Amino acid sequence: MKKKILISINPEHVKNIINGTKKYEYRKIAAKQDISSIIIYETTPVKRIVAEAEIIDVLMLSPEELWKKTDKDSGISKQFYDEYFQNREVAYAYKLGKVKVYDVPKTLFDYGIKAAPQSFVYVQA
Repeated sequence: MKKKILISINPEHVKNIINGTKKYEYRKIAAKQDISSIIIYETTPVKRIVAEAEIIDVLMLSPEELWKKTDKDSGISKQFYDEYFQNREVAYAYKLGKVKVYDVPKTLFDYGIKAAPQSFVYVQA
């Protein structure tokens, strides 16, 4: 069975994932295990788990190649992207599919997690 990961995302990006303008979630590190979806923890001031996004694909390319392939659906500026991947040889992007917004946001405690992850944490669904 595929696993899920929980990741922290700031409110601006969460909004763009939910409204469909951001179809890729960029990361410096990707999960080693095969994962089916991302559980989205919206950072301050919300501090709640608000949605889950299906993962269609995981891309691993140089930052330049990844941007060329994903820029139209990035939901972020090139400047923000370049700063994020500065001095990196490899960049990762989760291509997002269906997004399910929770009717009632959940807490980290609901998943047995004590603090918001810096990169990601595996969770049992």
